[in-house]
Amino acid sequence: MSKDSLSHKKFKSGMRRQRTRSRLHGTAEKPRLSIHISNRQVSVQIINDDEGRTLAYTTTVGHKIDGPMTDKATWAGAEIAKKAQKAKVKKVVFDRGEYRYHGRAKKLAEAARAGGLEF
Repeated sequence: MSKDSLSHKKFKSGMRRQRTRSRLHGTAEKPRLSIHISNRQVSVQIINDDEGRTLAYTTTVGHKIDGPMTDKATWAGAEIAKKAQKAKVKKVVFDRGEYRYHGRAKKLAEAARAGGLEF
């Protein structure tokens, strides 16, 4: 893979992320559930954009979760739902970033909904 094609891929990814985030804004009543999915790890955080504060955060880094990446995404979704309940957050705005609502992002969202979060 040449440098130009990789930089173009990162540029397009950044544009998708920017386009999605420009339409979303988390408030104190309904914070933003932001996700990041790499090839091996999943990170999720609940953010109040009015204050610029992270209310809850979880990641698969440091946790031994065997199986495919969809299992890691499901674990992260369930874990963030537990932490959101502790932070007294019921409703969130789902910020999928540059990721399509398919596969890992979908499994994470379904697990968070099953854990009690409302999108």
